[in-house]
Amino acid sequence: MVRRLVQLGLGALLACGWPLAASAADTLIWLLRDLPPLTIFEGPRKGQGALDELLPRLIERLPEYRHQVLHVNRARGTQMLRESSFTCDPSLLWTPERATYVVFSRQAFAVPSNGVTIRRSQQEAIAPFIVDGQFDLQAFLDTPGARVGATAERSYGPVIDERLKHADAHKLALHYGNDALGSLLQMQRLGRLEAVLGYSPEIRYHSLQQGIAADDLHFYPIKGTAPYQRTHIACSATPQGRRAIERIDQVLRDIPLQDVQQSYATWLDPVMREQYLRDNSQFFQDSPAP
Repeated sequence: MVRRLVQLGLGALLACGWPLAASAADTLIWLLRDLPPLTIFEGPRKGQGALDELLPRLIERLPEYRHQVLHVNRARGTQMLRESSFTCDPSLLWTPERATYVVFSRQAFAVPSNGVTIRRSQQEAIAPFIVDGQFDLQAFLDTPGARVGATAERSYGPVIDERLKHADAHKLALHYGNDALGSLLQMQRLGRLEAVLGYSPEIRYHSLQQGIAADDLHFYPIKGTAPYQRTHIACSATPQGRRAIERIDQVLRDIPLQDVQQSYATWLDPVMREQYLRDNSQFFQDSPAP
């Protein structure tokens, strides 16, 4: 009970953007995006995402810094990480481009990979692109008139990123807003695009927020992608950022992250949850892969 009260008090400070550990010299700015169920900005489960639980544990173990939380969209977060400021993002996929302007921690989290959601009313039209239960994104993008929705400047993993990079611009509906995924789901409901990219629990959460019944949508993994994606904490590639990552790597070795994984698993559908928890013990084995 006491632990929960401490977490609630810390969460209130973070939500207000107030600095913590005021005696420290440097202020570390944490960039948070609304990415349910990792981070939840609004609604009845505000502040109860898996990373909402992890961040206070990180902050508690980094008393040498003052900490400030800033809510940003993906485009703004990218801009700030590129600047010579002391900023960190607690959930970022490694990409070669990002590695040129940020420094990454060891693996911090693992989630089922991004995929695509299709409206059930479009199942028949989409059927030619479903291969062994997976969505052939490249074949879809090669089809005249096809459109897929995506959040601008977001990485969906190497396979999906490569497909989008070479896609005809007219086939991509890129959204830059704070509620990008919710807006894309509304566009899909209005028939302005056929597919929307994202994480399965993220899409389910936003669909409910938009008043879209969960059974109106069907989620497919993307053909050629790995089952899981590893996320990292990333800080701007400045001397301060590099020192912070060294400390964060030390902290991550001491935090029992299995509880955070369990919290994330509650957001998954029963079949995906069972597989995720079965694979859980493998997530934090050191690997040369980013």
